[in-house]
Amino acid sequence: MLMLMTAPSPSYPTIDSNPGTLHSAAPMGAARAAHTATTLRDGRVLIVGGFAAASSSVGAEIFDPQSGRYVSAGPMGLVRHSHTATRLADGRVLIVGGYGTDRDPVTRAEVYDPATNRFTATGAMHVARSGHVAVLLRDGTVLVVGGVGTGWSFLASAERYDPTTGRFTTTGAMSVARESHVAALLNNGRVVVIGGHQGRRANIKLFASAEEYDPASGQFSPVGDMAIRRHKHDAVLLADGAVLVTGGSDERDDRGAYRDAERYDPASKRFTRVEASMQHARYKHAGSSVLLPDGRVLIAGGATLAEVFDPAHSRFEVVSGSETLAGQFSAAALLPRGGVLITGGYGADMGPQARAWRFVP
Repeated sequence: MLMLMTAPSPSYPTIDSNPGTLHSAAPMGAARAAHTATTLRDGRVLIVGGFAAASSSVGAEIFDPQSGRYVSAGPMGLVRHSHTATRLADGRVLIVGGYGTDRDPVTRAEVYDPATNRFTATGAMHVARSGHVAVLLRDGTVLVVGGVGTGWSFLASAERYDPTTGRFTTTGAMSVARESHVAALLNNGRVVVIGGHQGRRANIKLFASAEEYDPASGQFSPVGDMAIRRHKHDAVLLADGAVLVTGGSDERDDRGAYRDAERYDPASKRFTRVEASMQHARYKHAGSSVLLPDGRVLIAGGATLAEVFDPAHSRFEVVSGSETLAGQFSAAALLPRGGVLITGGYGADMGPQARAWRFVP
């Protein structure tokens, strides 16, 4: 019988029952949802795009954790929402796709340089897309996968951006088209893409399936399925190399939001249910879960309260404090000394918010 060799479990620090606290931070200069927040090398946070009232798009600003204030970033070449932002190996940030001001997906991409505080146009994708995922690979290229294309087409295609040439090239496609999916870079250099959906309203189809992308071959291959179909969920790589998948929903969105979580094991290519459930059901929270320096995970989006997952004890605990979050389509970024900035979002009968919060571990 073939025996699978697995890496030894990491040594976690002893963790008390304090899940951290949430505090109000200075509000952003604009209300935002479906935006991005990216930690720069110097600890500041670049906040890009998002939609506000009447689906209008907004520009970019930078949060300075030392002063607790925001400053305007240079003007963007295209204001957008539902895009991706990926910090490159050289410290610049690649902004890709999303919906532009005409509410259609775009091919355009640009790069933000912290040294000059400027956005500069770079090569365009081969396919317009929004609601996609983007992952920095070990070779410094960026994998862009799936999403929604022109005319509400759902995309299985993928592209890779090379920062040395400023160009996108096509690569292998997924087995199915996906939107509202998530992805994570594994310790072996491969990328796992999990769940999502294709189609709209009565024709929507949700996936429990997942697949891995091999950068060497440029191809996707199927792996084990999740226990349940889910979309609008989140995923984060844990310190032990597994991937934690949280929340999401079924076809009913807010009426079908999940409290459960699963772990993906890259060695066995299988998902297993996390025995404990989250304290709150949450969905529309992709990009708002952050791995903390002590190995725990802050899950900050998709509900009005944040919680922390402790992998050493496999438990979820609500973050203390009287502050309530906006909920859906917020964005979070790690700060120096293990804090986290949580920005914007909408929910709880409120539209996009300019509010921001700081998590203190």
